[in-house]
Amino acid sequence: MQTITEIQNEIIEEFSMFEEWMDKYEYVIDLGKGIETLSEDLKKDEFLIKGCQSRVWLVPKYEDEKIIFSADSDAIITKGIASLVIRVFSNRTPDEIINADIFFVDKIGLAQNLSPTRANGLASMIDKIKHYATLGAKN
Repeated sequence: MQTITEIQNEIIEEFSMFEEWMDKYEYVIDLGKGIETLSEDLKKDEFLIKGCQSRVWLVPKYEDEKIIFSADSDAIITKGIASLVIRVFSNRTPDEIINADIFFVDKIGLAQNLSPTRANGLASMIDKIKHYATLGAKN
């Protein structure tokens, strides 16, 4: 299984194929189309990420000392961003998540090329994942 660092490097490599930011944006949209829609019973307020421009649900599932994340959004670009985040963090132990150095966001230019509210939403997603990891570490 790849490490968090290896997955981030893989994402950076994928994004390096695109020179124009609009092409990267289209790629993020395509990623969003590729993740499964959450069932309505999981679209609860407790899983809603605060601080996002659109509605984003991030659902943790604790299994075999790891956390598996699923996500959904009512905005396709946000869903694509969520797909990147869960790709990096899903199926990891709480300690791996808590101690992870997150560098792919800056390296691919994501934070700099999103609207301030979407960039804030991305930061909120990562904060929530770290929060879930902290809860999982206590169990």
